[in-house]
Amino acid sequence: MPRDDRDNDERNALTPPGGELDATPAEPEPEPESESEPESESEPESESESESESEPEPEPEPEPEAEPEARPAGAPRNLRGAAARLDTQPALLEAARKLRRRLPGDEKFGDPLSMAGDAPVEVVARSVSALRPVERESLVSELGFAGLQLWQSLSEAAGRGRGDVELALLFTDLVGFSSWALHAGDGAVLTLLREVGKAVESAVTAHRGRIVKRLGDGVMASFPDSDAAVAAALDAQARVGEINLDGYRPRMRAGVHWGRPRRLGGDYLGIDVNIAARVGEAAEADQVLVSDTALVRLRDPGLRVGRQRRLRAEGAPGDMQVAAITRDRRAA
Repeated sequence: MPRDDRDNDERNALTPPGGELDATPAEPEPEPESESEPESESEPESESESESESEPEPEPEPEPEAEPEARPAGAPRNLRGAAARLDTQPALLEAARKLRRRLPGDEKFGDPLSMAGDAPVEVVARSVSALRPVERESLVSELGFAGLQLWQSLSEAAGRGRGDVELALLFTDLVGFSSWALHAGDGAVLTLLREVGKAVESAVTAHRGRIVKRLGDGVMASFPDSDAAVAAALDAQARVGEINLDGYRPRMRAGVHWGRPRRLGGDYLGIDVNIAARVGEAAEADQVLVSDTALVRLRDPGLRVGRQRRLRAEGAPGDMQVAAITRDRRAA
């Protein structure tokens, strides 16, 4: 068939009956949505392949370190217990005390009064005291204080046992107190010591004195001049004589000395302290004994000076003189 006839036949076939051919192309009908999700462009790799690609190769495990040798669980505790037992051995403690008694210096060094200053030996002593167990005696502490006692003694020797400030020292105690206390009982002894303490300490402070330390039934006190020390001793002696405890009347003795003691914290040490103590020990009951260095400094006209005699006591100068002092009633 000729080409023109074929084209006419195709046009007639497409032309609807009774009209012309619509040149506008028909819109295509939308395709129905697929219920299934569109497949991805690329298929996911298998789990085995992804895991093999993502997981790194395992590193070699480090070799375990050698464990230290195990110690018995109770070893440190046993060591501490052994050290504590050694530190409290009665025989060793007594040996340390005997050593301190033989060493020069104050064998009681280590009490609060002797550690109250700022000198190096006092600072070290406070550190040793802080390490001392509260509930028991300690060998280590005793040995530590023995070394400090020796240090203090060497310091005394370097200064010839004397300090820089002159003052008067007073020592007091009760005559016959120890014998009475043996049968009086603890309650009576405590009551008496309280009464005597109030009598002596009030007299000391009334005359510008300072209690250096308490010595059981007595005291050690310091004063700026000899007159104040003697006046305090006489007043204290009179007040103690007024005490009556169930028929017992205590009798006090006192010694006064003028010198230059070396101050150690709140305490005094040295040659002049030893001399003052010897003067007090040489006094009789109800007596105030005064050394010649204190006698020459007395200015109170109301005092009566007894006959002078040589002080025979260990540690005291061989030429030292002492005399008993009383109040002159005629002057009063």
